[in-house]
Amino acid sequence: MTLPLTLSEPVSEALSRNAPVVALESTIITHGLPAPQNLETACVVEDVVRANGATPATIAVIDGSIRVGLDAAELQMLSEASDVRKLSRADLATAIIDEATGSTTVAATMIAAHLAGIETFATGGIGGVHRGAELSFDISADLQELARTPVTVVAAGAKAILDIPKTLEMLETLGVPVIGFKTDTFPAFWSRDSGLPVQDRANEANKIAKAHRLRAAMKLAGGQLVANPIPVESEIPAHLLGPHIDAALRAADAHGIAGKDVTPFLLEQVLDLTDGRSLEANIALIKNNAALAAQIAVCLASLR
Repeated sequence: MTLPLTLSEPVSEALSRNAPVVALESTIITHGLPAPQNLETACVVEDVVRANGATPATIAVIDGSIRVGLDAAELQMLSEASDVRKLSRADLATAIIDEATGSTTVAATMIAAHLAGIETFATGGIGGVHRGAELSFDISADLQELARTPVTVVAAGAKAILDIPKTLEMLETLGVPVIGFKTDTFPAFWSRDSGLPVQDRANEANKIAKAHRLRAAMKLAGGQLVANPIPVESEIPAHLLGPHIDAALRAADAHGIAGKDVTPFLLEQVLDLTDGRSLEANIALIKNNAALAAQIAVCLASLR
């Protein structure tokens, strides 16, 4: 079968001359942020990537085609659509066969980025081990993808609604490098410090790029997770956020929310409970991650 992969002209042109490109996910548009901030943020994040010397490549499945790099009309369509699938490794192929439209999670974005030849990806926060996973076995496919696919992922840690100690333990078990950018502790999405250490620290983007290249030379499978704390002025301290997360989890249990619906539900609950403050923090950390990912991509291009 022909691989249904379509690159936008700017992305194709950049890759053809080995210029830096940064992959961006589309679930923040369809499931992560409310309108109109979803479209506004998607456009601003692309601008941040450009301002830091790289070409943005927002990824989604549209009418059964993996689209790497979306134009303004496609971004707007995703921001307004109500029936877009949320795609991960398990359902990416069937969505394509169904000629469906779907947004890509961290795992699906990594797969598509690697197929296109893109080495760097900026997201908000990765998925991980959900609280109570010892009973529900609810563990995000993002973790396995990080162990499989050679893409460097820049995130503000794992989403704070997750079981972060178990998430870090799972990453260690899977052999995924967790590199703190200018930090010795793992960030917790809206908060800069989870109180848990990272495996390594990098104070410069070039160290992260060199580690990516060396892993490839050593034929080590999988990518790297770069833990980039939210800017100080935008963070919500963990001690303030904790009670809101607990309340959101109780609401999810009461409503019987499970599977892929859990994370969007919890994020919406936290948004309400923080009077919108979590949304402002979310946008700030995504922009911060996009800037760092672009800097890493520039370093990777110089090392080719």
